[in-house]
This record gives sequence, structure tokens and C-alpha cells, in this order.
Amino acid sequence: MTSFKLPDLGEGLQEAEIVAWHVSPGDRVVADQPLVSVETDKAVVEIPAPQSGRIAQLFGAVGDRIAVGEELVQFSEGQAADTGAVVGNLPKDADPVGQAPQVKKAARSRADAGKATPAVRALASSLGVDLASVAGTGPEGTVTSKDVRAASADAGGGEPLRGARRSMAENMARAGAEVVPATIQDVANVMQWPENTGPTLRLIRAIAEGVRVEPRLNSWFEGAQVRLSVQDRLNLGLAMDTPDGLFVPVVQDVDSLNDAQLRDRLDDLKTKILERSATLGELTGQTFTLSNFGMIAGRHVTLVVLPPQVAILGAGRIDEQAVAVDGKVVVCRILPLSLTFDHRAITGGEAARFLAAVIADLER
Repeated sequence: MTSFKLPDLGEGLQEAEIVAWHVSPGDRVVADQPLVSVETDKAVVEIPAPQSGRIAQLFGAVGDRIAVGEELVQFSEGQAADTGAVVGNLPKDADPVGQAPQVKKAARSRADAGKATPAVRALASSLGVDLASVAGTGPEGTVTSKDVRAASADAGGGEPLRGARRSMAENMARAGAEVVPATIQDVANVMQWPENTGPTLRLIRAIAEGVRVEPRLNSWFEGAQVRLSVQDRLNLGLAMDTPDGLFVPVVQDVDSLNDAQLRDRLDDLKTKILERSATLGELTGQTFTLSNFGMIAGRHVTLVVLPPQVAILGAGRIDEQAVAVDGKVVVCRILPLSLTFDHRAITGGEAARFLAAVIADLER
């Protein structure tokens, strides 16, 4: 018997959700044949067989979260071969909601009651779960988010979230537990924009100008070490609403793209998100995020900063408003802006200067 454990998927990921099994106990497989598809922070990863042989047992059902290094498959025979996980798309003939055949959950040990990270405690609080009653399955008995969700489901807490919606819930709980948010709001007069100007491209360029003026807004902050790392490149996350939940594709190195390249990249990412074909690298690594929620509705908002980022800019609905200009009332097109920042790492003055630079660029 040989065992295959969930390999390191890169990007610092510690666990993945099982989306679909492609094999069953008793099947004979060859090396590199797809074994299972998992979802990691909104990207689908296909895990290939590390060897040829016969499947003896599968560990984990569809919807289960498996930690890196945790047992996935047991082989009854065959020779092991070196391989690695491949980031890709869920095969079209796979059933993402089907149940895994004859799977068995790995044995768990009972933990010291209540041992959990701040993010897990926040999740437990939001779900009404008493941590003291939860058996931890993490390292040294730590209660994990999976344990909390399972306890909530057992208590009749409603339908458990899956995929992107579960990822969003966990990320928001982590942000709520770690970040100290503050929000500054203002407006830009965009009356000078040519007719039919799309706001997204202008907003991206304005953010780049804001980062040039206040580089600290384009940083990662490590709260445990109280350490700020200013990033050399602007990798912009774009919050995107879809029927499957919230996705945040990333435009890497914004300043290296001209307007035509940027438009093509935005169109490509939008298509990949809707088709669920974006790679893990296209969904991670953002250093600043833009939420253009005004394309749907709303003016101002307090947004959520997802660590290790330190800021997110929200753009509201553009409206015509009466504005005093040189002592006269003029009807102008007004773009509301909301900048939420992590006040542990960014001062109010830095945030205000960044927003002022964004507004000045938008009003050109």
C-alpha cells in the first residue's frame, strides 16, 4: 500500500476544497491521469496521479476541505512516480456537484476545546458556534474553519456555502478579525470626460497615479510581525460580481500595459471568470483592489480590506448633480469615491493624499 497526500499547490495555500473525483476505488490508473479536481481560493486545480497502479481508497467527499499534506488516495499496488499538481480547468464532463464514490474521511483527533485562530473565532461567532464544543482537527488540535462549518451544519445552521461563496465568507471573517479599517470619501467631477468613456480604465490609471504619489498604499502588511512591504509593481485586483459569487481577478503590473493592452487584459479576465477558466496566478497576488460597484448601484460605501493588502478603492454610481463653479450653479457629472484602508499601516494623511491624487487624475 502507498499513500498520496495533497501536494503543495503554491501561493502559500494551506488547503483546498474537493470539487470532483475522477476515479473510484478499484480503478487502475496511469501516472499523470487526473485523480481529483479541487478548488483553491477560487481557482480550479486538477491533481494528477503520482504513479500508475490500482486505487484502494479515496479520502474526502465532494465539498470537504483537505489540508496540504493530508492523505488523498491510497494505492494497493503500483510504482510511485514524481509529479506535481497542475493548475487548470475542471473537465467539462466532470460532475462538480456529484458525490465521490465510496470515499472515507481520514481519522481525526479530538483537540483542546476552543483552540483557534482569530479568523476562525470570528467565523464561529458569525455562525453562532460555541468553540468549546468543537473537536479540532488541525495541527496540535487546533479548531479549523472546516470544523466550525461542520459544527454549524450539524446544528441545523442552514445550507453550507461552497466554492467561491465559502472562500468569500472565510476571507471576510479573516479581514474582520485582523484589519483596523477606516474610510475616507470624496467625489470627482468627470464632466470633462469624452462621451461614452468607460470608467474602469480611467479608474485604473488614476489608482496608478495615486500609488505614484503615495506608494505605501500599494503594500502588504504582516500584522503578526508589524511589518510593511511596499510593492514595486501595481497588481490590481478587480472585484467582479458573478452568479457563482465574488471573484477578484488580478491585472499584473498595470504600469507595463498601454491602454489597448489593458483593455484586452480586462476583457480576457472577464471571459475567464465567467467560464471559470482563470488560473490561480490570475486570481492571486493583488497589491491593491478596485470595486466599481457603481456600475450596479450605490454612491459611497465602507469596503473590506483583505490582508495582506492595506487599501481598496470603491467607485459609486456617476450622477448629474448641481455644483457651484466660480460662483455659478452648473450641472456636472459626479463620480463618488470611497477609500477604505488599514489604519494599522496607513495614516489618514497618506490616505487623503492618495485619494486627492486619484481625483486630480480623474478630473483631467
